[in-house]
Amino acid sequence: MTAVIEAHGLVKRYGSVTALDGLDLAVPAGTVLGLLGPNGAGKTTAVRVLTTLLRPDAGRASVAGIDVVDHPDEVRRRIGLSGQYAAVDETLTGYENLEMIARLYRLGRRRARTRARELLERFTLSDAADRPVKTYSGGMRRRLDLAGSLVAEPSVLFLDEPTTGLDPRSRVTMWEVIRELVDQGTTLLLTTQYLEEADRLADEIVVIDHGRAIARGDADTLKARVGGERIELIVRDAERLDDARQVLSRSAVGEVVVDDHGTGLTAPVDGGPDTLMQVLRELDAAGIGLKDVGLRRPTLDDVFLTLTGQPTDASTPDHEPSPEVGR
Repeated sequence: MTAVIEAHGLVKRYGSVTALDGLDLAVPAGTVLGLLGPNGAGKTTAVRVLTTLLRPDAGRASVAGIDVVDHPDEVRRRIGLSGQYAAVDETLTGYENLEMIARLYRLGRRRARTRARELLERFTLSDAADRPVKTYSGGMRRRLDLAGSLVAEPSVLFLDEPTTGLDPRSRVTMWEVIRELVDQGTTLLLTTQYLEEADRLADEIVVIDHGRAIARGDADTLKARVGGERIELIVRDAERLDDARQVLSRSAVGEVVVDDHGTGLTAPVDGGPDTLMQVLRELDAAGIGLKDVGLRRPTLDDVFLTLTGQPTDASTPDHEPSPEVGR
């Protein structure tokens, strides 16, 4: 498939800090690329380069076949961008924000008004259309910001952590809107620290760390890199933990890990439910009581921790140097 978003060997430095260190990306038409990485990994810098807000120090990138350095104005005409923070004017109403953006895109007064109303309806903001944005909740502001990025009906969309700070219901609503856009043919690059978000939306995931891609593939492919299923259990009596570990180790295909509380064990296994039943029989025969037990597949959180050596932290945005630093 033809790549609509491409990056080859992107390098970006802020003084002595290398934010991008030879990053390669390719996003086929009508698909979603999820860009994952810990804070400061380079996700936001990559988005800024691809959306012409920053010039790379080396490498090249194109969007819709147009070089982002040679023809930035042409790129901007074809893209929509929603950043980490809602870029809306709090003194204007929701309707006025969208109409203003439409006029800036030179849609014409009548079309600008029509488009603003269409998007307010689509993002369930019609009831608040004439209220100042300063009265909006965080979720409403994020929806308005995403609506603003769609005013010109772009074929390529960049969303930089679009659901950070939203409550679970607002996040699910946003996912539904994003999936609808992709189903209609939009090509999307999404940065996120919510692993569930990437698992649900992305056709391909690229994990970056220190400005480099360290893994890529769909969610199932990445999960396969950290092994198969896992048995997790919590013993009723902490004094029997070592006995339980010995039982579990006989069926494990890797290291048996003790949790921080000293009562839980996790071990990778083959055989799925059959192995779980065997372990339960052996534990019962040894008189080891359990508070809880389960069998689960590896998650993207496991992948992220294995690849980057640190857990995800979706509570804070991706703190990278601002675009002005080192210019």
